[in-house]
Parts: sequence; C-alpha cells; structure tokens
Amino acid sequence: MSNDTRGTEPDTTPERTDATEADAAKAADATAAATDATAAETADAAKSKDSEAAKSKDSEAAESKDSDAVEEAAASQDSDEDYEVRRSPALIATAVALPVALVVGLLVMGVLANRHHSRDPLVLGAVPAPTASGPECTALMPALPDKIGDYTTSELVQPAPPATHAWQLPDGGDPIVVRCGLDRPLEFVKSSSMNQIQTSKAVNGDSGVNWFEVRDQTSGVTSGTYWAVDRGIYIALTMPDNAGPAPLQDISAAIQQTIPQKPIDPNPIPN
Repeated sequence: MSNDTRGTEPDTTPERTDATEADAAKAADATAAATDATAAETADAAKSKDSEAAKSKDSEAAESKDSDAVEEAAASQDSDEDYEVRRSPALIATAVALPVALVVGLLVMGVLANRHHSRDPLVLGAVPAPTASGPECTALMPALPDKIGDYTTSELVQPAPPATHAWQLPDGGDPIVVRCGLDRPLEFVKSSSMNQIQTSKAVNGDSGVNWFEVRDQTSGVTSGTYWAVDRGIYIALTMPDNAGPAPLQDISAAIQQTIPQKPIDPNPIPN
C-alpha cells in the first residue's frame, strides 16, 4: 500500500484565483463609487450652504440699506420739523405784520383820498362875456399855468362859463379865478389908478400889463378883482387877499405871452 497523499490537497487552480480577484475588484469599485457619491453629495451640500449664505448676506445687506434709508428719512423729517420750529417765529411775525401793513396802507390811501376829494368842484356864476370866444381869449386860456404858488387848477361844475379858469388850495377855500372877454368895468374911468406888472414874457416892446382894481367895500370881504385893461379886451382876476403877488405875476406873464398890448380905453368921467 502506498502512502502518497498528494491526491488529497486543496485545489488551487488559476481559475479560482481569478474569480476571487474579480470579486475583490468589484468590491473596490463599489467602494470607490460610494465614496464618489458621498463626495458629490458633500460638494452639493457645500454649494447649497454657500448659496444660502450668499442669499442671507444679500438679504442682510438689503435690510441694512432699507434701515439706513428709513433712518435718513426720519432724520430729514426731524430736520424739517426743526426748521419749521425755527421758522415759526418769523412766520408769526410776518402774519402779524402783513395785516398791520395792509391796514396802514388803507388808512394812508383813505387820508389821501379824503384830501383829494375834500375840494368839491367849483361853481362859478355866469357873467356877460361878449368876447370870450374871440382869438385873444382862445390864445390866453391854454397859456394859463396849472399851478399858482400853492394853488392848483380846480374842477369846475359844468356847464362852466366860457373862457374861465380857477385855482384853489388843496383843502379848498377862496379860489383864484380868471375870466376872459368881459365887458369893460363901469368903475374904470380916465382918472382911475392902475398897477403895471412887467414880466420876462413881454414881447414887441410890451411895457407891462396895466391892472385896475375893483374892491367890494362891504365889511368882511377878503378878496378883490383886478382888471387887465390894455389888451383890447377885458380880463378879470379875482383872488383872496392872502394869495400874495404870485397871481398877478403869473397871469400877467401869460397875457404878455399871448395878447398884444393895445391903447387903454377907459370910460369917461361921469359928471
């Protein structure tokens, strides 16, 4: 009997070894795949976390910006309120001063209006004036001054006598009146005395306007009438005693400028 035991040893053929290696490779591949999947999931999670972090930062930035805007608006409102508070005294002063100024203005206008209307239109009675529409009076009336001293031209109640002009003081009172083209005054005779007024307006050797005065002898009369008697027509100047010399001077200048001097022709001396 033989003692050879080689026929009972385990089978270690190459086919079995290859199978074992193949299984090991598959397991390694599976492990690698699992590792890769885990790494991918980890990367995706990291990306998602980064994205959420970015969104959070953007949100915080937006909230911070909105908060800053709200604070700026609040600060601006506070500044406006402070300005309103500071400005309120000026507004109050203006609100008080403006009505006062308006009232004062109205009062001043009222005073001026009263002064303007304190002088009513002047009523002048008609007297015979046969040459009032003649060339002498037509030339004289536009040459009369608008103002004589403090006297200014008066408005006349219409219908006013022809060839008539009047002046009054601002508060009225006795007027200065010129009438042109009247009849020769009965009181003017050859023996009558006259005042001669010379002015810078004299032309063509004019020696001056000769005035004859007629005064009412009634007690209390404070005015008189002067007649220009050397112009071929008769011009009457009635004026208050306190008017001074200006009326005679100014009216004489207008007469010398417009009406040539002519010989005097008084009434005869009555018997």
